[in-house]
Amino acid sequence: MQLSKHDLAQLDDAALAALTPEQLHALSVKLLADLKLAHARLDRNPRNSSRPPSSMAPWERAGEHAAEPGAADDRGADEADSAVEAEADEVPGGEEACAAQPPGPPPAPAEPTGEVRTLRRPGQRPGAPGHGRMQHLPIDHVVEHHPTHCARCGSTLPATGAARRVHAHLVIDLREPEPHALAVIQVKHDYYEHDCACGHCTRAEPGHVPGDADWGVALSERHLLGARLVTLLCALALRMRLSRRRIQEFLGDWLGLELAVATINQAVHELARAAEPVVEEQLIAELRAAGLVHADETSWFEHGRLVWLWVFTSATTTVFTIGRRSKAVLSEVLGALFHGWLMSDGYWAYRDYDNRLRCLAHLLRKARGLEESLDRQARAVGQHLRTCLEQVMAAVHKAREGPPPTSLRAQHAEQLQALWTLCLAHVDSAHDQSKALVRELLNDWDTFWVVLDYPHLPLTNNDAERALRHWVIARRIGYGTRNAQGSRSVAVLASVIDTCRQRNLSPWRFLADVLRERRQGHPVPLLPAAACIAP
Repeated sequence: MQLSKHDLAQLDDAALAALTPEQLHALSVKLLADLKLAHARLDRNPRNSSRPPSSMAPWERAGEHAAEPGAADDRGADEADSAVEAEADEVPGGEEACAAQPPGPPPAPAEPTGEVRTLRRPGQRPGAPGHGRMQHLPIDHVVEHHPTHCARCGSTLPATGAARRVHAHLVIDLREPEPHALAVIQVKHDYYEHDCACGHCTRAEPGHVPGDADWGVALSERHLLGARLVTLLCALALRMRLSRRRIQEFLGDWLGLELAVATINQAVHELARAAEPVVEEQLIAELRAAGLVHADETSWFEHGRLVWLWVFTSATTTVFTIGRRSKAVLSEVLGALFHGWLMSDGYWAYRDYDNRLRCLAHLLRKARGLEESLDRQARAVGQHLRTCLEQVMAAVHKAREGPPPTSLRAQHAEQLQALWTLCLAHVDSAHDQSKALVRELLNDWDTFWVVLDYPHLPLTNNDAERALRHWVIARRIGYGTRNAQGSRSVAVLASVIDTCRQRNLSPWRFLADVLRERRQGHPVPLLPAAACIAP
């Protein structure tokens, strides 16, 4: 906009009457440009821009799902797009250009002046009396833990004989899965000590893992909740998108179980800590070895601060991470020597990888946006680009049915040369949207048309956008996470859950096994390549 609100507030009939004809003409040119830009912004929709379909009013959505050539495959993926405009992705410095964030949590009210208030972390105040469990459940069975070998001499201790119980703890868990039934049980774990002939007394202890500076939650068998119950809480929180309060309400209404919100939150974070080695030691390595990876990123909120949710997905593996929008994230996940094909958007950090693809559906929507512009030259550029894209996409789909008589690159050589010449002619266009689009095309020219040489490669980035869809909805419901540990928990658990779904595995059974093994200090079990979910 050339005229700000401050400028417009000073314009009225008297101010216009005082202008000379030359000044009035110059002002009219500015007002016309601003009016066209305002109309272009108002006319943006999911068909011609990166706005998600969910941003439309209900009465605007009628008829928007009609199938269109080249765009039908991209319809479901766009639901997960954030409201951050994709134009900011195309050039270095795009992170600063994305200051227009999607609707997030309302800003905190300003503190009253004249009084300095100190911020205190939520939780129990020092010195306040503690509280124990008020709900007493019956004990369904008792599990005895006896030491098997002497801690001093290593000799085998007898299974029978004098033993002394030294301590015990209770664990609330779910009964072994039964069809259409959930039942809460309470198990008492008794720990005993035995005397050895050497004179040493050996004691059985609950398993535990040493503390981790990156995690503020312990990983130990001496916890109130069992593995199956913890995975149920994870399913309610991450798959059903329930808040901690709603989970508390569900447990009370349907299972008769009373748990504190802090206990529920601790259980989810403990499960994430237990599953973190699955992502770091297995999934990332498998992703780097993949032949094709789809990557995308969308905004995320961490205690009201803007960060980014990244997704990297192949045919059998999906990895999420939450952090800054920078090259460092790409290096951590893909490494510096990724040799497979990388499908991405126009964010400049992806350009460090040689074998890169660009999503043609994104480009097609931007071409439609230019075609509907009020600028005559912009309309011509948009129409030419849209025609070229539709013909290329149709040729690729046809080539997948059978090999073409001549290479697709040779068939479209003249058309691409004409498009290249048109882009060069508008590289300094006065129309900002046209200039941004043609520069994007010229900067990533080969990545758009590599499908002409390899028709089996994908035309769109739908896989990554669909992987983000569920978590974008969760972000809109819960406004993101409260701290770095919460963000790490979401990324780790989302990676394991979505990878299990890709491999036809039950994520909850696998996560329960992971938690049991990790609580005992054992290595994390490997995620199988593929399996069938048992009935």
